[in-house]
Amino acid sequence: METSDATCIRMEEAMVLVRGTRLLAGAVVVACMVLVGPSAPSDALFGRSVPVDAVRDVVPNRVMTWNICNPCEAGNVGRAAEIATYAPQVIGLQEACVRDVEMIRDYLKSLHGLEYHVEYGTVLRDWGRCGGAPWNPGAFGQAVLSAAPMKDAVKVEYPDGGSEDRGYMAVTTMVGGQPLRVFNTHLAQRRQEAVRADQTRVLAADVARHDRAIVLGDFNAVPDASELAPIWALAADTDPECRPLSVGACKTTTDWQSKFDYVFLRGIAPLRHRVQSTPFSDHDLLHTDVDPAFSAGP
Repeated sequence: METSDATCIRMEEAMVLVRGTRLLAGAVVVACMVLVGPSAPSDALFGRSVPVDAVRDVVPNRVMTWNICNPCEAGNVGRAAEIATYAPQVIGLQEACVRDVEMIRDYLKSLHGLEYHVEYGTVLRDWGRCGGAPWNPGAFGQAVLSAAPMKDAVKVEYPDGGSEDRGYMAVTTMVGGQPLRVFNTHLAQRRQEAVRADQTRVLAADVARHDRAIVLGDFNAVPDASELAPIWALAADTDPECRPLSVGACKTTTDWQSKFDYVFLRGIAPLRHRVQSTPFSDHDLLHTDVDPAFSAGP
C-alpha cells in the first residue's frame, strides 16, 4: 500500500495539471489531513503557517532571492507559504526544478491568492535532482516569478560551470511601477574561485549594458572574495552597510553563517531589506524593498 506521504506528493503533483483550481487545492488539503492523521504537527503538511501579520497582496517594489535547496526534503506547500508571507513582486529562485516551480506557483495562487508569471533559466537536466523518467529528466537551474508579465527573457549557460552546469537568466519586468532588467544567477560551488571569477566577468558584461538593473542570486562567495569584484564595480548590495571591506557588517544568509546570497542594485535606491531564516532550505530568504525612482551608485 502506498504511504500517506507518497500519496500527498502524488496529489501535489496532480495539482499542476489543473492550474489555479481552488477546489482541487482544498481537496488535496483535506485528503492529506486524513492520510497524515491528527497526530502530525500542523506544519508537517503545510510547512510554516503564514503568520497573521503576513503581507496580503503583492508588494510592488519588493524583490526576493532564495536558493530553495535541492536535493532537500522540503515540500512545495511550505515553500509557497514562505514566499507568500512576504509576497514580493519578483522572486529569483536557485536550485529550482521546473516541476517544483510549477507547484510553488500553483500553491501561491490556489492557497494564497497570489498570481505570478514564470520564466526559467534551467541549464541542466538531472534525474537525480528533479525526478522524471531517466530518458526525460527534470530541468534544473534558476527561475524568476514576477507578478507582472516578463519580456526579453534570456538564458545563458556559463562556458565553465565548474563541477555542475551553472548559468544566469535575465528578464525585463515591472518593479515599483518601473520597467527594470532583473538578473538571476547561481555561481559555481565553493572552493571553485577561479571558475566563479570567469563567471562574474560574463555576467558583469551583460549587467553593464543596463543603467538600472537588479542582480539576484547565490554567488557562493563572501563579500570580500576577489571574484565578486566585477559585480561590485557595477552595483551595490541592498544592505548599505555591506561592502567588500565591511568585515562583520554583512548579515549572513546560510546555515553555515556565510553571506552567499545577494540583491545587487545598479542605479536603484534600496529602502529596507530583511534576511529571514527558513526551515525549508540551507539558505535564508533575502528580500528588499527598492525605490526605482532614485538612483544609487556602486
